Amino acid sequence: MSTDFTPALQQAIEALLREGKEPTVALVKSRLNQSVPMPLIISALQRWKKNGKVPKIEIIEKVNDADARIEALEAQVRVLTQRLDALEQHSKNNSES
Repeated sequence: MSTDFTPALQQAIEALLREGKEPTVALVKSRLNQSVPMPLIISALQRWKKNGKVPKIEIIEKVNDADARIEALEAQVRVLTQRLDALEQHSKNNSES
């Protein structure tokens, strides 16, 4: 899942330009209707000043890390259990011989 901040940043910059104001980090931040991390505002503003347009600015959120870790651990347990079963079977076969 990702959060796209591009439209909010674009609207804030355009509003400032319509008012005849030079967009700055502080002014853009004050015009945003949602919380945007400061490094993203700075990056968007720098790139806007250089290219004349707001680049796509988004944060890709990680899916629940705990779920991914649990799945990886479960897979590891399955592999280790299979190896243990194979070793026990091998040991049992050797002791019967």
